[in-house]
Amino acid sequence: MKLLVTGGAGFIGSNFIHYWIKNHPDDYIINFDKLTYAGNLANLKYVENNPHYSFRKGDIVDTSAVDEAMKGVDVVVHFAAESHVDRSIEDASPFVMTNVVGTHVLLESALKNAVKRFHHISTDEVFGALDLRDTNKFTIDSPYDPHSPYSASKAGSDHLVRAYHDTYGLPITISNCSNNFGPYHFPEKLIPLAITNILEGKKVPIYGDGKYVRDWLYVEDHCRAIEMILTKGTIGKTYLVGGLTEDISNLEVIKKILSIMGESEEKIEYVKDRPGHDRRYAIDWSQTNEKLGWKPEYDFDSALEKTIQWYKNNEDWWKPLK
Repeated sequence: MKLLVTGGAGFIGSNFIHYWIKNHPDDYIINFDKLTYAGNLANLKYVENNPHYSFRKGDIVDTSAVDEAMKGVDVVVHFAAESHVDRSIEDASPFVMTNVVGTHVLLESALKNAVKRFHHISTDEVFGALDLRDTNKFTIDSPYDPHSPYSASKAGSDHLVRAYHDTYGLPITISNCSNNFGPYHFPEKLIPLAITNILEGKKVPIYGDGKYVRDWLYVEDHCRAIEMILTKGTIGKTYLVGGLTEDISNLEVIKKILSIMGESEEKIEYVKDRPGHDRRYAIDWSQTNEKLGWKPEYDFDSALEKTIQWYKNNEDWWKPLK
């Protein structure tokens, strides 16, 4: 089988490529990536010489480049996206171009090339926010209510993907995942920023009161969920992928990191909140468990320890990025 992985030099995409090559060594992967600030070929140095892997630099809004990469492809796994909320607040234009227009270009090409599956990776942020006092979680029936330019652009791409299935019969699946963490996570995000700041002897910034809640998903568990969707999932369906069963606040996450790394809570630095900051995300991934038999293999604490150890062992990867 031949796979086209968009955004394969990014955090989740590169982890997926490592996972797929390890578990499906006879398949061939084309990594199509623009190499923006978050795309890093150093993420893939261990597979760059694998005869079943190749890299093509390109932008998903470039129709001719996409069409060339799509030739003979069986499966598209679409990770490529602008994903940092703070950056979308500063300038929404790249998010609309990449996440909406770029997805449209890929869908058109997938249709022309008769791909057997187009899998689109999305986010729980398209559903908006939940109240801290609420016990409800996002489900596949939750209405879309995005609050940031980032989540609005991802919502638009989700709708386009479904429209190409309903209108043209393109064989698609979608997964809406929660906040991923693990190796190769770009160090502007909460968990890798905290870890690397501590390793550098710096304070750990946290927005507002720190009570914001996210569902945390170890990236390898996410890769395994995508594998199960591709091999066992139903065409046209959406699957929610989360990592937790109980809420945990950002402040609790930071305190866990400090504890594991032997640092005091005096390292915490409260900073001005971001505009329109969603209070709580929580995913009900029970349907994915029921339909596919998937569940996270890693509990949060053990995955956090593995992640911290990875950053300790790979300063040559993250220091140049900071």
